[in-house]
Amino acid sequence: MIPDNNPERRDFMLRKLCLLAALLFTFATPEARAVDIKDPENTLIIELRSGEVVIEMLPDVAPGHVDRIKKLTRDGEYDNVAFHRVIEGFMAQTGDVQFGDMEDGYNPSRTGTGGSDLADLKAEFSSVPFDRGVVGMARAQNPNSGNSQFFIMFDDGHFLNNQYTVWGRVIDGMEHVDNIKRGAPGSGAVTDPDRMIKVTVAADR
Repeated sequence: MIPDNNPERRDFMLRKLCLLAALLFTFATPEARAVDIKDPENTLIIELRSGEVVIEMLPDVAPGHVDRIKKLTRDGEYDNVAFHRVIEGFMAQTGDVQFGDMEDGYNPSRTGTGGSDLADLKAEFSSVPFDRGVVGMARAQNPNSGNSQFFIMFDDGHFLNNQYTVWGRVIDGMEHVDNIKRGAPGSGAVTDPDRMIKVTVAADR
């Protein structure tokens, strides 16, 4: 309550207080949402069309895969790479740095079949379950064929447990993952797909 006997002055002061409160809320909101990044060297940030996705990488679980993701990120290989296979209720797959770069050599008929110039990775299977937001390494039939492609889970997919390598989990921005353009029913192939606009390691920002 404002102790003022002048009604006009009291109304003026109330309006000022309301305006101040609105301004404080506006500036406080981003701070309230800020994610707590405990290990910047092992945190990946993916810029999507609707916002940033923050991924906690798990070097204790899959050290070889985390090293690979960080190297390709720091080399700029993941920038502008398409989400070429996106299945509703399952996952969004990206990371084909050979055929999926939508600014350099994009080949939609071959995207999903390529990888990097680096050797394939040995599987690092673990007990970490494929829950919503978990990030796993894509591979061919050979368990040791992971290279550059990876996927983010829309929903739990525990049938993948101990079959694919988990190397991270989304800790902020999952709503932006949910906004990724879906592909055709069944195959998940995406026409005019969304992309990873920019990928960085948090420590490099």
